[in-house]
Amino acid sequence: MPFYHSLGKIPPKRHTQFRKPDGELYSEQLFGTIGFDGMYSNSYHVHRPTQVKEIKKQYSVAPKIAKANNIQSYRFRGFQVSPENDYLESRKAVLTNSDCTIILAAPKKSQEDYFYKNTDADELIFIHRGTGTLRTHLGNIDFKYGDYLLVPRGIIYKMQFNDEDNRLFIVESRRPIYTPKRYRNWFGQLLEHSPFCERDLRKPETIETHDEKGDFLIKVKKQDEIIEMVYATHPFDVVGYDGYNYPYAFSIHDFEPITGRIHQPPPVHQTFETDAFVVCSFVPRKYDYHPLSIPAPYNHSNIDSDEVLYYVDGDFMSRNDIDAGHISLHPAGIPHGPHPGATERSIGKTDTDELAVMVDTFKPLQVTEEAMKIADESYYQSWLEDNNH
Repeated sequence: MPFYHSLGKIPPKRHTQFRKPDGELYSEQLFGTIGFDGMYSNSYHVHRPTQVKEIKKQYSVAPKIAKANNIQSYRFRGFQVSPENDYLESRKAVLTNSDCTIILAAPKKSQEDYFYKNTDADELIFIHRGTGTLRTHLGNIDFKYGDYLLVPRGIIYKMQFNDEDNRLFIVESRRPIYTPKRYRNWFGQLLEHSPFCERDLRKPETIETHDEKGDFLIKVKKQDEIIEMVYATHPFDVVGYDGYNYPYAFSIHDFEPITGRIHQPPPVHQTFETDAFVVCSFVPRKYDYHPLSIPAPYNHSNIDSDEVLYYVDGDFMSRNDIDAGHISLHPAGIPHGPHPGATERSIGKTDTDELAVMVDTFKPLQVTEEAMKIADESYYQSWLEDNNH
């Protein structure tokens, strides 16, 4: 959950007259969530933000399901997803349920001739490779390797990349994404023992204000379809706003790990949450320091959730044959744990340099056709003691 932010020019009182230098009124827009009960911002536009000139083609981008009811553990080789020029076309859904969709993308080009708005879901975009700027109607944020970009639903944005080598891990959430409530006090402030605090969250610091009329294409995602709409004025025409609902960035490198004498459970790595799934950050940290500690995680029976781990960089002590960009899926209904030999190898180790993003969903995930193109079908056998998968 972000905190109050004000950017640009706003009037002293909301819902009151706010005039341009020529005397005309700016157009106020309430940008709110959960009806009038959730986080919101009030933005002030040069033109009315309601001017739609044309609705053009409409087409499905719904994930195509290969395995609807899955209990098999998988490894997916994420870097085998081929780069594509267009940002939206590069997004390949690999796992999905009714609450979220997990996407891999390798876009080569910036969005030049259209804007994008996801009305279905908040987007959590993890930058594995690439640098650039997230440009939105509520301001801009520069991004780099290791950044999470949290883009609330309804934000109009463009991704501007500095070069063609970009790798993104994206979680679309149909539930609002917040910081973990156990790390916040009753005012919403992050507590002293939380693994990050408000000064680590990067808010938009610059805002683009375009006073332009014409034909501006916005590709709007709604109910797993893209609808192409033409606006009569430039979507980035905000002169100022204030509130709680805006995009922000957080670097995985600013996550401060919580450690202990014995192995700590995954919730200590929690970074974001919804009421349907959680996101955790595994970062370089000291290992457990009990004299008889076993740094490798214990075997765990997935009873209530599917576990997805996206490997970013470093050495993953509990896994064999894992590289950057790989995704492991350990579904509910079957235990998982360290690969053979990993537990003994971990004893005596004092630290780890692993970097990974974990998504634990409370509903089962379906495996898509795109995922099966990069799947290791034999991964589930890699725990057999006489098997070298």
